[in-house]
Amino acid sequence: MDAAKTGGDVLFVLMGAVMVLAMHCGFALLEVGTVRRKNQVNALVKILSDFAMSTIAYFFIGYTVAYGIDFFTDAQTLIGKGSGGFAAYGYDLVKFFFLATFAAAVPAIVSGGIAERARFWPQAAATLALIALFYPLMEGTVWGTRFGLQAWMAASFGQPFHDFAGSVVVHAFGGWVALGAVLNLGNRRGRYRANGSLVAIPPSNIPFLALGAWVLCVGWFGFNVMSAQVLDGVTGLVALNSLMAMVGGIVTSLVISRTDPGFVHNGALAGLVAVCAGSDVMHPLGALITGGVAGLLFVWAFNKCQIDWKIDDVLGVWPLHGLCGLTGGLLAGVFGQEALGGLGGVSILSQIVGTLGGAGFGFAAGLAVYGLLRVTVGIRLDPEQEYKGADLSLHHITAYPEEDAPGM
Repeated sequence: MDAAKTGGDVLFVLMGAVMVLAMHCGFALLEVGTVRRKNQVNALVKILSDFAMSTIAYFFIGYTVAYGIDFFTDAQTLIGKGSGGFAAYGYDLVKFFFLATFAAAVPAIVSGGIAERARFWPQAAATLALIALFYPLMEGTVWGTRFGLQAWMAASFGQPFHDFAGSVVVHAFGGWVALGAVLNLGNRRGRYRANGSLVAIPPSNIPFLALGAWVLCVGWFGFNVMSAQVLDGVTGLVALNSLMAMVGGIVTSLVISRTDPGFVHNGALAGLVAVCAGSDVMHPLGALITGGVAGLLFVWAFNKCQIDWKIDDVLGVWPLHGLCGLTGGLLAGVFGQEALGGLGGVSILSQIVGTLGGAGFGFAAGLAVYGLLRVTVGIRLDPEQEYKGADLSLHHITAYPEEDAPGM
């Protein structure tokens, strides 16, 4: 029975890892559909390369920072047949795979904010730094219960900080890192006229954008439900809450944006971002409200950033992940309360401290990493490269070579 249970847990977590891996295809397609045609190849290469860089950084350094575990031993020990403390059937290995796909979501989030004007190799260096050190410090503090912060919050506020599937650990952190990166990078050339008015740059391909959003939505049920990490911990409540938050985000973004397709598809993602933290403790009605609030917040904040605040966050990753993740962390402390139909075990004060602390740490990390790269090696394409587009400038091919190269 023990063997069957452990084997089942391995398969369960492996399925989750594969579903979250597929979400990176969604990140890529969402960016491809949003950026201009001359930057679509760059989006594809960047997301895949950042995933590889993240995995390497996480394997050699990041996972040890977060959990105090490394894999520098023989394979017999890694699959639980030695004396190294690893679980049978390689459970710890698929758990690493699962959590590595979460870690790689951070640079995938940042990628959408800095699109169309960022240099390739400095971004790869930023990914290595973020996933080797800054993200694991956040992850280890919350999920690894390292560094004593969770124990302090439990003693001070009655409960530790609750973030079941990463509204704050992954999404708010990544979104606030992206804000720091965007501020260091500056706006795209030609995005604003001399008088400060916005120059409209519509999405290049709505079907790709929509397909990316759909892939992300489907994969998100692995992201949330399989955050239980063992079969004994799985619950249909997480699945239903994820669904309700998703549709809540769709409906409110649909109404407030007057059926804009970009906002509607991102509204679904806004709801899913927000519900991650409390998906295991909220009542489905609380999840619906959480998603609805996130959909409204995303549309409002995206427009404020682009029009009033003149922050050229191309895919709106700070509103989507940064602000909606922050909102989800806070609302987990509200709708997780038993008085509002939740399962309890959450503290509003812990949620405030943990959520604001996580967002602040992400913003500081983004400013530090991208600021250092900016003053040392530079992080931005030169004007001619940006005008030609990252595809030709960096990869020497476009997404549509027969159309873009005369005579072919």
